[in-house]
Amino acid sequence: MQSRFVDLSHTVEHGMTTYPGLPGPLICDYLSREQSRAVYAHGVEFQIGKIEMVANTGTYLDAPFHRYREGKDLSQLLLEQLADLEAVVVRIPAGQGRGISPEQFQGLDLANKAVLVHTDWAVHWRTERYLSGHPFLTGAAAALLVDAGAALVGIDSLNIDDTGDSSRPAHSALLGADIPIVEHLCNLHRLPDRPLRFFAVPTKVAGFGSWPVRAFGHVVPSD
Repeated sequence: MQSRFVDLSHTVEHGMTTYPGLPGPLICDYLSREQSRAVYAHGVEFQIGKIEMVANTGTYLDAPFHRYREGKDLSQLLLEQLADLEAVVVRIPAGQGRGISPEQFQGLDLANKAVLVHTDWAVHWRTERYLSGHPFLTGAAAALLVDAGAALVGIDSLNIDDTGDSSRPAHSALLGADIPIVEHLCNLHRLPDRPLRFFAVPTKVAGFGSWPVRAFGHVVPSD
């Protein structure tokens, strides 16, 4: 069996809503192909795109700076925290309620792993349903992940926290422990329950705490 890659990111599109209250991205040409023809030799054309967007757009990663003034920003995260991480998918059964409890993670070897929480909420992406009533980690579950030594935590939901709780316990615990968070994942159902690697590398931006990523899983052959 050959290895394969599984794309776990939503496509960023003009005007789309990622999070209620935040503006959608504005995507356009800075230099169109037609305009470029006046610059280059006959038959040669280029397009240079322009995008205006908030950092929390599409599938994105949160660095500690997103929550804490003195936390690491995107430029200070090590690649070892973001790429080629051994990963485990934790599947949350339907009907378990919105709050994901510590019991869902007990007995699992999570140390130094990317913990990917599969709730199946991504099926509602680009609908009104996606924007409210989403699954989230309880504060106790986030504390367990910190104590277990997780390297990164991702979720296929609107937010890793209950957006009705302004204290944001999951963000506070995980980012306070220098554990990056990836929100708005998708296609976790395509990942097998066997060894795989996870990648979610944002642009290296100083002074930012969040940025879109092309998150993906690398499914390795079983022995």
